[in-house]
Amino acid sequence: QVQLVESGGGLVQPGGSLKLSCAASGSWNSLSTMGWFRQVPGKKRELVARITSGGTINWGDDDSVQDRFTISRDNRKNTVYLEMNNLEPEDTAVYFCNAQIVIKFGSSWDNYWGQGTQVTVSS
Repeated sequence: QVQLVESGGGLVQPGGSLKLSCAASGSWNSLSTMGWFRQVPGKKRELVARITSGGTINWGDDDSVQDRFTISRDNRKNTVYLEMNNLEPEDTAVYFCNAQIVIKFGSSWDNYWGQGTQVTVSS
């Protein structure tokens, strides 16, 4: 059984920083892409960034994020990080960790999600 456990969310003032962490645990054949999505009430969940096991990064559609956020990964710890700097009120959302995992050799990958962590940017 796969679990993704997130940490690091909270309340921060505009211009502040937070670092999110997500650790995957369980049993699998292959842990592929890991990443972060975010969602605000009434809107669909959107990609922030994701990173492959080889380090290739794919950013979402919000151009301002790429200038302020850094995604990284520790393959030995099965953990993905999102370092967020110069946070803006528009970054307020629930941030979800995502991982694409192949459970059994020869099967296709499935999406797994963390429970979500709230990030609130407010003065």
